[in-house]
Amino acid sequence: MRDPENNKAWAAPLIGFSKGNDPLYLKFKEVVGPFHWTPLEIFQLTFPDEAATAEELTVISWILPQTEETKAANRLETRFPSEKWARSRIFGEEFNVKLRRHLVSFLEESGVPAVAPLLSALWERRTSERFVFSSTWSERHAAFASALGTFGLCDGLITPRGKAMRCGSVVARIAIPPTERPYQSHQAYCLFYAKGTCKKCVARCPAGAITEAGHDKRKCYEYMHPMSDEFARSHFGFKGYGCGHCQTGVPCESRNPV
Repeated sequence: MRDPENNKAWAAPLIGFSKGNDPLYLKFKEVVGPFHWTPLEIFQLTFPDEAATAEELTVISWILPQTEETKAANRLETRFPSEKWARSRIFGEEFNVKLRRHLVSFLEESGVPAVAPLLSALWERRTSERFVFSSTWSERHAAFASALGTFGLCDGLITPRGKAMRCGSVVARIAIPPTERPYQSHQAYCLFYAKGTCKKCVARCPAGAITEAGHDKRKCYEYMHPMSDEFARSHFGFKGYGCGHCQTGVPCESRNPV
């Protein structure tokens, strides 16, 4: 965390796998946008000389849960992130970037071509008529396909260890059995969608960006930049940002509440 106590950024991870030819990846092109890569598309863009098929590819996905200390600190906040949360968002994600690179290097040293889509020079953000902000690869969607969780009212991914987390993925030409998904609906773990109850994330959002209609990404972004940036710089002394209110102090913070 780069703090005086040298605290760890993350608790023990979760790992899941999905096949490159999983129909969900084609579904994402319908739901997110035609620009969203399938595993085969980003693999072929990265390795144009590899005659791979979608069936030969595996998406390796992981969840890095927030520590109990970080969640407890952020649970007490109502307007801006705790310092622990901001540190995990910035320095913890720096580790996540290195983890992606490490896994790609490890696989390639073993003779397995691999790519971390989010680190590709070809990855880019896109504007979406339906979702406002989108991109050519979504770590949360890869985690959903890899049996690691479903989406909540605030758009966060609710995993078996809860919604307070970061995630990452790598696409590799390797045969690994896919993790069986224990859910049918993409919103199965959210109390609001499953039972019509809860809505704790609505009350927790300092930007008023969450309602029963879902997550207003524009309001969320405008709160984060520049408000959260300026707060982190002036109060914590480093360049960064964060929020996490909808991920802490809610029933899905550390578990699947359904």
